[in-house]
Amino acid sequence: MPRGIYECINCGHREEFESREPVMEKACPKCGSDMVLVGFPAEEDGEVTIEEPFSPSVESRGLEEVLRKFYSLEFRGVDGNVLVYEVEEIIERNFEMVLAELEKLGYWAALKRREGKVLLFVFPAGEVGESNPWLPVLFLLATIGTTLFAGYYQAKLYIAFLNAFALPGLRDPYLIALSFSVSVMAILGTHELGHKIAAAYHGVKATVPYFIPFPNLIGTLGALIRVKSPVPTRNAAIDLGTSGPIAGFLVAIPVSIVGLKLSVAVPQSSIQPGGGGIALGGNLFFYLLGKYVSPIPDGYVLYLHPVAMAGWVGILVTFLNLIPAAQLDGGHIARAFMGERTHRYFTMVIALFLMALSFLWVGWMVWAILILLMGSAGNPGALDEVTPVSKGRILLTAVALLIFVLSATPVPFSAS
Repeated sequence: MPRGIYECINCGHREEFESREPVMEKACPKCGSDMVLVGFPAEEDGEVTIEEPFSPSVESRGLEEVLRKFYSLEFRGVDGNVLVYEVEEIIERNFEMVLAELEKLGYWAALKRREGKVLLFVFPAGEVGESNPWLPVLFLLATIGTTLFAGYYQAKLYIAFLNAFALPGLRDPYLIALSFSVSVMAILGTHELGHKIAAAYHGVKATVPYFIPFPNLIGTLGALIRVKSPVPTRNAAIDLGTSGPIAGFLVAIPVSIVGLKLSVAVPQSSIQPGGGGIALGGNLFFYLLGKYVSPIPDGYVLYLHPVAMAGWVGILVTFLNLIPAAQLDGGHIARAFMGERTHRYFTMVIALFLMALSFLWVGWMVWAILILLMGSAGNPGALDEVTPVSKGRILLTAVALLIFVLSATPVPFSAS
């Protein structure tokens, strides 16, 4: 891993770390203060040397003129490629506007509160490489294929069930497979499109959605977008974290309703004990639909139509993404309200809780391990951690929390 040389902004302690982040929060082993990147180790005749930092008098002269339009500040020093200022007054509260102006000069900035002071760290903007335009298309076509195949498999099982109980219903496996594929792709695609729109709104560079094909019961492992530039503010982090789950959930609602209307119920007494099969876990959302939208008579069990299966999967994906840990959507939302160290500990607590839940469903152990692995990289949070979260974003967080509760599925799968 690339290494960097860091210096404490408080006591001046210098140390080499396996990192190239401009600022490492509370990383000083001597006094616990922040450390800033001052250079990189370079091998010269077997000895490690520090690259010379750029001169602030030459490179930052035009930069300071721009900064003083937005802040009343005082220059505190330069460490490597990082300029450190103490902010006495914030003139422009819109940090995204500040960041946009700095990017024109080739810089990014981070606004942090340290020991009662507001510090502004300014550093050269990272390069954002171009993405392969064909790869998302190939993944999309492959996922359409795998979801169609999964839908066809489910359709055959559904038709066999109808025939076994002499029940009415559509028996065209190709039409059922298509309806399943469209439903799954619509939920996942809308989820990622929500992220993409939020990223574009806040000027965050991100890839287009990547669908992940996989030969399983639903034909996919989901979809994702990759964020390629820092998140500017805590409001932006909340928008990015909530936009996908809320958008996907809104599409999953009609899909689930239509799917439940197409599903068939049979008396539980008619199901042979030990007949095998998989029971899908319940959640509050499907319970409410079953109670008020598509009631199921007492003593009956429901065989889900593949479209209902797509809706259930969409609700489960929403729940998993909203787990408030690591770099999941819920993790980004939680990080907007927590410091980096607190969020790291919170992630560990969530992982331990999921390990405990593995007594109900073994898959939670896999999720716990994944969260610990993701959490080990930390969550850098927003560049601006000084500006308060707006009331609108607090409301948005409450909506995401409600969706999390509605979609919570403690035991997703069990044998029946």
